[in-house]
Amino acid sequence: MKKHVLENFNELAGIYEKMRDANNLYNTQYERPAMMQHIPFTMEGMRGLDAGCSAGWYSKQLADRGAQVTAVDLSPEMVNATQKLLGEKVEALCLDLEEPLPFDDHRFDFIVSSLTLHYLKDWQGVFSEFSRVLKPGGSFLLSIHHPLTDLQLLDDAHYFSTELIVDQWNKAGKIYNMPFYRRPLSEILNTLLSFFSIEQVIEPKPTAQFKELAPEQYERLLKSPNFLILKVRKK
Repeated sequence: MKKHVLENFNELAGIYEKMRDANNLYNTQYERPAMMQHIPFTMEGMRGLDAGCSAGWYSKQLADRGAQVTAVDLSPEMVNATQKLLGEKVEALCLDLEEPLPFDDHRFDFIVSSLTLHYLKDWQGVFSEFSRVLKPGGSFLLSIHHPLTDLQLLDDAHYFSTELIVDQWNKAGKIYNMPFYRRPLSEILNTLLSFFSIEQVIEPKPTAQFKELAPEQYERLLKSPNFLILKVRKK
């Protein structure tokens, strides 16, 4: 599973780097606008961790707002893309989020993790490490696949189980079989509550521009959200 995800994202890094996801409305007109509403406008003097940085879009947003940014990803090619994008503005590291993080306690003020955590099976250790490296009162903003929508990808779904799903992505004319995990909402929330206080639960809605560019997909997202965003704070 992990090896397959790594191989896919190493290959996709070149595509993401060239297009910066510009033609993916689910990023530019759906997930990102909703996430950016919950990132501080000014981050001068703050340290931010981009956990699952992909090609560096969120790392750049944090850096542009004044944060000292550390970006990590399992894919060395994604890490290279982030480093090329931001240069000295970022510390970019190739790390497995399911392993202990090489950071001191209370290092970061803010953690952002965009559409990453559903590739990880065990969240207990991940959230324990995020809690350790966050300062007291620090914030953690995450987006994941919506657990109810992902049920539609399974022929024989078992809602209360953590289930492996293999979805098909079409990127630059090539099909990628992308595995990830779906888990029940109760597991998502209760695992977070072991380490954090939940401040907001956001089921994003697509923008007006999304409606103009892809009205059928827009209507579909209003009926069945694709993503779930959670803003939590270290206890």
